[in-house]
Amino acid sequence: MALDRKDLAILAELTTNARASHTELANKVGLSSTALARRQKALEDDGYIQAYQAALDLTQFGLTTTVLVRIALESQSDEALKAFEAEVVKCPSVVRCFLMSGTDDYILIVLARDIQDFERIHRTELSRLPRVARVQSSFALREVVNRAVPTVVFGETKR
Repeated sequence: MALDRKDLAILAELTTNARASHTELANKVGLSSTALARRQKALEDDGYIQAYQAALDLTQFGLTTTVLVRIALESQSDEALKAFEAEVVKCPSVVRCFLMSGTDDYILIVLARDIQDFERIHRTELSRLPRVARVQSSFALREVVNRAVPTVVFGETKR
């Protein structure tokens, strides 16, 4: 399915308010509620919209510390990568994990309550991961940008 400006406008609106009603969305993008519902369903069916989820304020849960953890493995063999990946998905404090090019094999995003909590996470989760040769951690001082979707995706409907 080729996206037109109306589809992009719908997607842009949904990225800022996924709970908007069909009537609200229709008014914002200049469609009838029926046309909006049909387009939104097509965007879902074609995989452009994969899910609707709530954006939580994790500080309300005490998670005030974001740590970027760079991991280098002993080897980049398929077995080492699979072993690491099979275990890192079990780490409850890891919210994202990226296989990287360059000097680090993986970058993890870890959420913790504070530095002491991260020490516990390091000891009980990260240090137990298989085939790890090096772990380097950097603490985020503050978040500057947090977008679910880069605005360039929406072309002319940029915010």
